[in-house]
Amino acid sequence: MKYIGAHVSAAGGVENAPINAHRIGATAFALFTKNQRQWQAKPLTDESIEAFKANCAAYDYAPGQILPHDSYLINLGHPETEGLEKSRAAFLDEMQRCEQLGLCYLNFHPGSHLRKMSEADCLQRIAESINQALAATRGVTAVIENTAGQGSNLGHRFEHLAEIIEQVEDRKRVGVCLDTCHSFAAGYDLRTTEACEQTFAEFDRVVGFDYLCGMHLNGSKVDFGSRVDRHHSLGQGYLGMSVFEYIMADPRFDDIPLVLETIDESLWPEEIALLKKLAGEPG
Repeated sequence: MKYIGAHVSAAGGVENAPINAHRIGATAFALFTKNQRQWQAKPLTDESIEAFKANCAAYDYAPGQILPHDSYLINLGHPETEGLEKSRAAFLDEMQRCEQLGLCYLNFHPGSHLRKMSEADCLQRIAESINQALAATRGVTAVIENTAGQGSNLGHRFEHLAEIIEQVEDRKRVGVCLDTCHSFAAGYDLRTTEACEQTFAEFDRVVGFDYLCGMHLNGSKVDFGSRVDRHHSLGQGYLGMSVFEYIMADPRFDDIPLVLETIDESLWPEEIALLKKLAGEPG
């Protein structure tokens, strides 16, 4: 089955996220478990945790259909000690929040060398950061998201993802989230069925579909290989619809969260309905 949804608001408490997902007809969702633009946040209350679990149960969202995203401030490959320690502490907090909520994934952007260290050293540092967080938690998989390669961000080559995974000690608790917009902007063509075949064959060869834990489904406002991260609505911009038709028809993308981060939230019910139709799922 295809689990299709969007990155919904958790304003007013994480317990509101499953309600917001249900309202748009989603069978999957993403959320921030805290304010994504602040380092510190109040701990989750017992009431909020119980309400979240109850609402997930009420609307049939199992942990494997939910893809939480960490704060944008975190840089697990930070070249400076202070920034690295701050990022590692914040990432551990996010992992622990997922643990408290009974969730099995935490999606994150790998990190940036800020032009102050080599790619190899930064990738090693990211893997070390993941190892520390996994050692201090249980049951939550660290899900590395590929990036568009903007600035000094790593993760825009499949080889970067593979290199990080290779250095993670507990391979059963590390995975990957592929973003269609990021992949396209990073130079992986997805505009035709043939291009999709080639790109996903390369992903399978370099990383492996066994590590795929989720997808972000986004159009692109920028052209192929631009290395700029600008999402668009489905079918709008430069990417077209072929990749979404391909994903919905391919069983390798079954049973993982397929999450919209498209720019017009008012279109999410329509986009989810379209994807369900392409997948042959009930509306």
